[in-house]
Amino acid sequence: MSNSLEQLKALTTVVADTGDFNTMRDYQPRDATTNPTLIVKAIQKPAYATLLSEVVAAHRDDPVDLVCDRVLVRFGCEILKIIPGRVSTEVDARLSYDTAGTIARAQRLIDLYAAQGVARDRVLIKTASTWEGIRAAERLEREGIHCNLTLLFGFGQAVACADAGVTLISPFVGRIFDWYRQRENKDYAPDDDPGVQSVRRIYAYYKKFGYRTEVMGASFRNIGQVLALAGCDLLTISPELLGQLAASDQPVARKLDPAAALQQSIERVRVDEPAFRFALNEDAMAYEKLGEGIRLFVADAHKLEAMVRPG
Repeated sequence: MSNSLEQLKALTTVVADTGDFNTMRDYQPRDATTNPTLIVKAIQKPAYATLLSEVVAAHRDDPVDLVCDRVLVRFGCEILKIIPGRVSTEVDARLSYDTAGTIARAQRLIDLYAAQGVARDRVLIKTASTWEGIRAAERLEREGIHCNLTLLFGFGQAVACADAGVTLISPFVGRIFDWYRQRENKDYAPDDDPGVQSVRRIYAYYKKFGYRTEVMGASFRNIGQVLALAGCDLLTISPELLGQLAASDQPVARKLDPAAALQQSIERVRVDEPAFRFALNEDAMAYEKLGEGIRLFVADAHKLEAMVRPG
């Protein structure tokens, strides 16, 4: 029998969740996702010190925000040399509530990739699943710039993203699990895990109503969560958990099935701006984790700037 990772790949597109592109060769994912936290961690490793210094030295006169974008794109280009698919690159989280600013920064990232010979169909622009971020993504998709909506915790966010025609969403399984575990002071079996259940609900809704937006489960804490979502369109998994899956011979069964979703009794939901904001307010977990996630990404954006312009 093949290992659990190979079995999973037969059911789901496996994506590497890391900025450490050297580790990707071991697991042969199709796509890769990055975020500011992962890039900052990677840059601190000796193997990537030269990469950072080369970018900084070549663009000393550029504004710091542009140099940071160049660093993100340089990592993305190195990743694309390894994987056959797409890399996700994130817009500065400080623009999470700025539609025009997000659009401009996304266009700049795509232009930087184009200057390196990378076609836009190999890049996913990541924006936060705020109302403003979703509106920016809607506009970008019409321009042929494909988007990955991140920091997604609530069902209303998922519906709004699909209605906007975004390419892909990244519901954060592990962070949802963290919130409920802390509140309830309990662990969850994979099938009862609130994060797993959230992705299953979104997946079923998308398939039931024929949305083309892809669902990519993200932010996993253990392989039980990963295997409970086997059959999801994509799953983005850290190198640590990819290693555990590769070392395991646990049988992997399909848990999400588009045909089964079509048979479910699901009501269509309409989400305009007032409904979106009210639903987010009513979901304490989603409201708190969205704000926290943006703050964490902003903190890492500051760290990256300090690395680019020390002192």
